[in-house]
Amino acid sequence: MADITVTAANVAKGSGAVINHDFVAGETITAGMAVYRKESDGRWWKAQCDNTAEEVGNGSASVPRFGVSLHGALAGQPLSVQTSGPYTAGGTVVAGTPYVVSATAGGICPHADLVSTNKVTFVGYGISTTQIQIAPIVTGLTVA
Repeated sequence: MADITVTAANVAKGSGAVINHDFVAGETITAGMAVYRKESDGRWWKAQCDNTAEEVGNGSASVPRFGVSLHGALAGQPLSVQTSGPYTAGGTVVAGTPYVVSATAGGICPHADLVSTNKVTFVGYGISTTQIQIAPIVTGLTVA
């Protein structure tokens, strides 16, 4: 398998979603991307499992640090980020499959696609063929 192929127009929040509308994009973001909040500037950037702790959402638990973008934004523009609850992924997913931050900046892939040296950050798990339940877990662990 590979990253979820996202059609941005099909990304949507689900019932009971936790969303923050007061965030600012640090770079160009599109709907459905895994994003993290950078401590140094407070802006949201594309998450990636490339062994960089900050890029997978490590940091203070008092402020949301990881989520999925609900729309596109350019650097410096407002960004709505969903940090928990169900969302329509904009692509096909598999119920019961754990999804993680991928090696592609902003990408989300099945856990089985991670390779040696990737950091494991769970985005959530498939709850249907179109939705993922966002339940982020930043493990800090590296795939052996």
